[in-house]
Amino acid sequence: MRKAAVHLHGQLAGHLTQDEQGYTFAYAPAYLLSSTAEAVSLTLPLRAAPYVERTMLPFFDGLIPEGWLLEVAERNWKLRERDRMGLLLACCRDCIGAVSIYPVATADV
Repeated sequence: MRKAAVHLHGQLAGHLTQDEQGYTFAYAPAYLLSSTAEAVSLTLPLRAAPYVERTMLPFFDGLIPEGWLLEVAERNWKLRERDRMGLLLACCRDCIGAVSIYPVATADV
C-alpha cells in the first residue's frame, strides 16, 4: 500500500491511498470541520465518504507531468509511465496551483 497526503493551500486536506483494490481519496475529518475547507477539485466535492476508483482518480492523474517532462521523471526516478502513484509521489510536491502531494510512510500489515 502507498499513501499520499494531499495539501490544499498548505493545509492537509486528505489522503490518497493505493492498494490491491485501486485508489481511495478521503478528506481528513478535521479538514471537513474547518470553516475554510474547500474541495481540492470540482470533481471531488467535500464529503465524508471516500472516493474509490479502480484506476487513478482523474484529478490526481491530471497532476502528473506529460511529454518530455514525464520522460525526464521516468528516467531520473526509474519509474514507468504506468506507475501513476509513483509518478504522483515523485513529481507533485510542488505543482502549479494550490494542491501539493507528499508521500506518507506506511507500515506493511
